[in-house]
This record gives sequence, C-alpha cells and structure tokens, in this order.
Amino acid sequence: MSWTPLLLSDPSPNLRYLVLKHLLDEPEEAEELEDLRHQDPIIKQLLTTQNPDGSWSPESITGNAPQGKIQTTAQALTRLGYMELKHPAITKAAEYLYSQQEHDGSWPLGNYKADSDGADGYDVMSLQTSLPLRGLTIAGYAEDPRSEQALDWIQEQQLPDGAWPTGVAGDVYGYVAGYRRLPHSRWGCRSNTTAAVTCLSMHPERRKSSEARRGMGHLLGRETRERYYLGFEIARIVGAEPSTGFITYYARFDVAHILKLLTHVGAATSDQQVDDLVDFIKDQQNMYGFWEYAQPQASRWITYDVLRTLKGVLSESDWVNLEPRTPFQPYPKKRKRF
Repeated sequence: MSWTPLLLSDPSPNLRYLVLKHLLDEPEEAEELEDLRHQDPIIKQLLTTQNPDGSWSPESITGNAPQGKIQTTAQALTRLGYMELKHPAITKAAEYLYSQQEHDGSWPLGNYKADSDGADGYDVMSLQTSLPLRGLTIAGYAEDPRSEQALDWIQEQQLPDGAWPTGVAGDVYGYVAGYRRLPHSRWGCRSNTTAAVTCLSMHPERRKSSEARRGMGHLLGRETRERYYLGFEIARIVGAEPSTGFITYYARFDVAHILKLLTHVGAATSDQQVDDLVDFIKDQQNMYGFWEYAQPQASRWITYDVLRTLKGVLSESDWVNLEPRTPFQPYPKKRKRF
C-alpha cells in the first residue's frame, strides 16, 4: 500500500500541507489548507500559550528546560518553523531570543556558568548558542545579521580536529561521557557537535563550509544503528516526545536526523558510509510504506520527514569525508588485568 492516502488522511492540516508541498509537488493544493493550519491543535496550543514578550514559559512544554525561557522559546520556534507557518508569533519569538543575545553573538550559559571562583561550571559551551540559534535558523532567520554573528561565534568554538567540545573551563576541556563520544576526537562531544552542525546546515552558504562538513564527518563516524530512536528528533519537534536536557539534548542518536544533515551539507551516496546509512533507513520501512515509531502519533510525521530527506539524497557531489571508517563503541570493554 502506498503511503500517499495514509498521509493525506491525517487529521493535521499542517502535515497534509507539507506532504502536498514537498512530496507531491502540489503547492496550489497545499495553499488551500492555509486557513486551517492555525487551528491545528499542534499549533494552536503554542499560539495560545505565548507570553506577551514573545517567549514561552518552561511550563508550556513537556519535559524540562534547564536554560529556562530561552530554551523553551527556541523549541517552540523550532516547531513553528518546521511547519513553515506564517504568523506574527514567529516574529515575536525571534525578537525575544535576539533580545537575550550577548554582544559577542552568543546566548547566556545560565546554570552551567562557572561561579566567581571558576568552579563548578564552564566558561563557554557551544550548546548555549546552538539551541536558540537552531530555532531561529529553521524559522527563516539564518541570514539575519544577528544570526550570522552567532554562527561566527559557534565556528570559533570548533576544535582543531573539527568537532565541538563539551565545554571549556579556563584552559581545560570538559569531560566527554561515553554516550557522547566521537570515534576520532579526544575532546569532541557528539551533543555539542550535532547542535552546531544542525545550525550551520540550515544556512544557504555555510552548510557546505569546511566547518560544517568536518563536524558532519565526525557524526557520520559513529556508525551505530539504533532503530528505536529513528525519527526521535521529529517526534520531539511535534510534541510526541518530551523536550528535555541541555548537555543531554542530543543524547539519542537519531540516524534519520543524521541523514538529513548529510543531505544539507551536500554528502552523496558515492561515499560508502552514506550509502550504507541510506540502505539501513530504507530497510526500516514497513509494508505500508511507513516508518513506525514507539509513539504512534509521530509515525506519519516521521514517514513524511524521512521520505522528504530521501528525496534530497545525492548520488554524486564534491563531498569528501576526511574521517576514516572505524568500528565504534560508546563504552569499550576494559581489558581484564588477570
């Protein structure tokens, strides 16, 4: 059975809009749903809980937001931007986030900032800027001068090997837990690197920069195939999964999100690692053309998103991965002494 009737019969006018526009190339039919889109519960709840200053309070999401209203607002803006919505709430949310931006282009580190004695925290952590900037870039503000300054700041935090560290305290790099390790970087953090590459990948010019591609090479090197989390990022965007954590924000390794980043930076299946990832994702499609998810309400959204990503996969490009193919284990077994 084709996925087409199942996706077009979904109760969400926003999902039907995106399917018509991006999968079926029917923009005129998609526009007929415009008046219904604001009444979609997945959007209406956000529009009614926005604060007068353009922010959203942490109580308005499921999960937790260690960075307070900045993180919650970024998550709400990510959803509205993903839906490609046109609404004054998006402008208000963007201006709120920009009002919290520091002079150097970053956003405050908040609770993770080292105290006056330099203890119990970090001086800088790229996630402090990547998370709010992700909401702005997906909502169409990637080329705003304030976003450009933030992207410059993020690129300055990149390690010489191309990854991004957990954080920096003085001259010391932060500890990298096993689940956040990268195969070819001693201090690189997968969570920080994923967030940074996600922001860079949504800029029309920086998406194919050496900074974005080197970071992407590190992420591609983690060749684990965790079927359970395939589509997790989309499930979180639409509210089927809670939005939780800061350093742990990208703790789950979602191969669908990795493939999307690969298409954005211009990678192609002429690279064997990319080709293998595409094959793995295609193999998970069921007999009805769907990618099933643990939260059933997210399955149709994930199916749409994976199909759109596969549509953009290139067979040839100028992509060159500088990281060698290496077996990876988040927590390697320790050799016994006896």
